[in-house]
Amino acid sequence: MKPLFPLLFLALLLGTSCNRKIQRIDTDTTVDLSGRWNDTDARLTAAELVTEIMGQPWLGRHTRENNGEEPVVIVGMVENKSHEHIESEVFTKELEKAFVKSGRVRLVQGGAKREQVRRERADQQTNASQSTMKKWGLEVGADYMLQGSINSIMDAYKREKVIYYQIDMTLTHMETNEVVWIGDKKIKKFVKN
Repeated sequence: MKPLFPLLFLALLLGTSCNRKIQRIDTDTTVDLSGRWNDTDARLTAAELVTEIMGQPWLGRHTRENNGEEPVVIVGMVENKSHEHIESEVFTKELEKAFVKSGRVRLVQGGAKREQVRRERADQQTNASQSTMKKWGLEVGADYMLQGSINSIMDAYKREKVIYYQIDMTLTHMETNEVVWIGDKKIKKFVKN
């Protein structure tokens, strides 16, 4: 009878684990299972911050001082200082997308993506025809760099917790090092288990 008990237990365990249901949902749907930072937080925060950036005086001042030219922006590092793992590239890509969609600034590639473009350009120097080869030294330099951090505080007691996120961002003029905009977005979540 003893060898039969582990087999019954295993059969019961396998039977209950097969009840998993997977459903595809729209990517704009808000789903918050754990209370942790998620894709919705990244998307909404980026959109709100870029909307705020675009409504500030630095943009008009830049356009006036540069004969109507749109400013060139690069999104720099967004440092995760929170208590949880947050893939900051998801957030920075949302920022870049919001800048491009605004149509009011020009965006240049930064970091590892810029290096990949440069490697391709180097490869073209020997492997592409003269007429299609892209030249060195013609990159558009950024006028401004957007950088920031994601911080969090968690307060928990028994089966309840409150998670507070603060996303701080700074837009800096590349030539003068002048901070032309500072903004933040705060998110507070109450989780009850």
